[in-house]
Order: sequence, then structure tokens, then C-alpha cells
Amino acid sequence: MAKILDIVSYKILPAQMGGQKGIAIFCKYLGGPNDLTVVSVEDNDVSLADTYTMVPLFSKEQRRYINPFYVLRIKKIIKQKGIKNVITEHPYMAWMGWILKKSLGVRWFVHTHNIEYERFRTIGKWWHGFLKIYETAVYRKADKVFFKTREDIQFAIAGNMVKKENAVLVPFGIDIDKMPAGKQAVKETIYQKHNIPADATLLFFNGTLDYKPNLDALLFILNELNPLLLKVPSFNYRFLICGRGLPASYNALGSYADKNIVYAGFVDDVYAYFKAADIFINPVITGGGVKTKIVEAMGYGVTVVSCASGAAGIELSVCGEKIKIVNDKDAVAFVHEITHNKSMHADTPQEYYDYYAWRNIVKKLQPLFKD
Repeated sequence: MAKILDIVSYKILPAQMGGQKGIAIFCKYLGGPNDLTVVSVEDNDVSLADTYTMVPLFSKEQRRYINPFYVLRIKKIIKQKGIKNVITEHPYMAWMGWILKKSLGVRWFVHTHNIEYERFRTIGKWWHGFLKIYETAVYRKADKVFFKTREDIQFAIAGNMVKKENAVLVPFGIDIDKMPAGKQAVKETIYQKHNIPADATLLFFNGTLDYKPNLDALLFILNELNPLLLKVPSFNYRFLICGRGLPASYNALGSYADKNIVYAGFVDDVYAYFKAADIFINPVITGGGVKTKIVEAMGYGVTVVSCASGAAGIELSVCGEKIKIVNDKDAVAFVHEITHNKSMHADTPQEYYDYYAWRNIVKKLQPLFKD
């Protein structure tokens, strides 16, 4: 059993958004075979950390990212528990990992969820160049860097950000390892809740809507896809949109209510909506990294229609016919794949779960940690 400390710079419990889920479930499975301590912010619900110990160390203030006094407190935890492995989630607090490695001799891993500077470059942040310098230094100093996609690994190696032998693929996983049961019953419940006709194909989109890439994707659905679908009278459908943060100016999409658009807002159990959906629509083209919603959708048996940029990082060899990819912003191709989709009711291949189940992902990492 390895003793591991994971430094998480923001709230993950309860996990609601994709980034939170990615870390929370990773820690859940990492804590099973290991003695895991997670150091994070004070507003986490530590009672939800069922396989590991969470220490609510950091304040919610932005200066937590540069406060050197936290390193002293983390050192104390490491010495008391005899921890030999440190993970830093994202590069932002990775400077702490470097200090801990140099001063205590621990093995240090960076768990990156995107090429961060590239993500900020795609959404127009002027300071992405400074982040690139820091991010590159972090990856070069770490013992190993966990990347979410093969594309990110290739990008980092080509950019001389990381040595090939230090790059490890740790895909965004799912918390299930086979096709879920009871989909039809859940579907009926969701249809009744939102007054959706029983014979309608349910098209689903989910995302935090005050995040520009997701809001742009929603506008593409409203202004490009839906008008074309309304011109196909033989195709009975409803668009179901979930997610917090929709700007007030959109008036909860009230003006689209008579145009086959259903807005559910934030929902507590988004997985029920994945189970109920026939097709997950993903027109997200910016923001970087693997789109976690796609991974989750196929895990719950939902067929995905995605633009090419939005599908970057998905291991297509294990997806079977459950994902259809079209060119970015090609509304006509999107509509064709939606209205002519023959894999809506096909099961997701077991190979998909073998690859994306967190249980299997963590098992492959185990030899990297010092006991």
C-alpha cells in the first residue's frame, strides 16, 4: 500500500462540474488500494471522502495559490504520515510539489487535465505565454506527468515540455464498468417530468453555461441546428438543455419553448439525464482538453454526435458506432447524423468500459508509486 498526498487547489466535494468529477472520482479509486491524503480548500464536504482522508487546509482566497506557509503545513503532514508520493492536480500549485520533492525526497507527479496555456490561448487570454513558461518548467521538473489524452502527450513532447519517458496517459474515466441497467425506466421518468412526448428522440446537451465555449455551443444549437431540424417534419425530437450559469438575458430559454427546446437548468442527478437521452450533442470547439461530457455520455449508453474539435482526445478505437464526428460548425452534417442515426439504441462496447473505467485506469498507475 503506497502512501500518497494529492494537492487539490479547489473544491471537489460534492462534485458537480466535469473538472470536479474528474479529480473526485480519481481520488475515490486511488484511495481504495492506497493510503491517500487529499489536501484541498476549506469548503469541501469532507464527509464525502469515503476512501481517503481530506484535509481542508487552503482558504478560498486567490492568494492560496502563492502562499508559501501552506508548504510548511503540508511538510508536517507528510512527515507525520510517512508519505513518499505527492500529486499536484493541475500545474497551478505544482511549485509546492517541486519544493516538497527537493526538500523531502518524495516522488512528485503532476496530474494535468489540459495543456493549460493552450486552453487559455484558444479562449483569448493574453497572458497564456507566461503560463506556458511556468507550465513547461513544472512538467520538466516532475518525476511523471499524467496527461488526459494521447494528443496532449504528443503536443507536450513536440513542444519540448516533457520527456517522452515521463509522460503517462491517465484518461478521464467513468465510475461504471459496464452498460447501466434500468435506462428505460429512467427515460420514462425524465420524459414525464419535462412533458416530452413518448415517441420523441431526446437530444441532450449539458454544460456550465457561463463558460464561453459551452455558451457558444448552446448558441450553435439554438441558432444553427434547431432551425434546420424544425424543417424536418418527419423527425420528432426535443432538445433538453441542462447546466448552471445561463445568463439572465436568455430568460431561461423561454422564447424557445415552442421550438422543441426544453431548459432544465442545473440538475442534481445529471446521470439520470444521460440515461434518458438518445443522442448527446457536442458542438464545443474551444477550451482545450478532452470533453468529459462525451466520455460520460457513452458510458451511459448514449450515442454522441460531436464536432471534430470537441472529440479530440477520445479513444475512438473502443467506441464502436457510439460516436459520430462532423466538421466544426457544419450544421448540415450535424443534422444529417442526428436524423439518420442508426446506433442510438446500440450498447456501448465492453472495450469502452475496459479502457475508461477508473478502476482499470488506477490499477495501471499502481507500479509508479513508492511503497
